[in-house]
Amino acid sequence: MPVKMRLARHGRKRFAYYHIVVADSRSPRDGRYIESIGTYNPNSNPATINLDFDKAYDWLTKGAQPTDTVKAILSYKGVLYKKHLMGGVKKGAFDVVEAEKRLDNWMTEKTQQSRQKSTD
Repeated sequence: MPVKMRLARHGRKRFAYYHIVVADSRSPRDGRYIESIGTYNPNSNPATINLDFDKAYDWLTKGAQPTDTVKAILSYKGVLYKKHLMGGVKKGAFDVVEAEKRLDNWMTEKTQQSRQKSTD
């Protein structure tokens, strides 16, 4: 069963918000899904993203394929970076503690950048 991570549309006309879901690729866009892992609201400024980090990472490691928009959201939140770091741990480049340290540093830099953008 090919599994995709994609957006399910909700809301009224011209004011859509989305649920980030894990679904069978053959099911319709707003149809049946396996699990909901977050929400995305592009109407707010900046866009609001609520994501269950651990569930998203778990589904990525299981082989779920994200769509382009969901891939951008996962990249923004750092899920893809964690997957990249854990690949390095698996290959023996560094240990889990070093990977967590690098992820924490990346997260702090990301929050500082977003605070600077909001003040400008």
